Amino acid sequence: MGAEVAEAREHQRALYGAPLGELCTQLMQGLGLTQARLAQVLGLSAPMLSQLMSGRRVKIGNPSAVHRIQLLHDLLGEGRPVDAVELEQRLGAIQEEQATITVHRPGESSLAEAVRLLASSAPAEELARLASLTRAPQLAEVLRRASGDAGGSRG
Repeated sequence: MGAEVAEAREHQRALYGAPLGELCTQLMQGLGLTQARLAQVLGLSAPMLSQLMSGRRVKIGNPSAVHRIQLLHDLLGEGRPVDAVELEQRLGAIQEEQATITVHRPGESSLAEAVRLLASSAPAEELARLASLTRAPQLAEVLRRASGDAGGSRG
């Protein structure tokens, strides 16, 4: 094993808790999956998974694929046998899973973040106009607050 591959595997250990070759082998053996089927469930190409497992690539660029690895690991960790039909249903559900990444600033509520983003996205007059047109009172209030922030008159 070359020094670059050994370094990549150590980097994977730091990122994922173990080298991806080990993690994927455990999943394939434990769930009875081929490497091609595992790649399909993860939403990766078979060559990409091969490169990750061998250490020729370090990181998984798709956060949903990382999320799916965790879900597969959780499934394996349940320790109860599942029949082929249930396994395929669960694999299909995992394959459809999408990771959600949100950025939250400490001390800032989601409402305050929405107001801030709206205020920076459109002129105050346009936000006020939209607030007067909507029939949703809560949305109107957010738009009014944003128009005040955009205009600098209120927060």
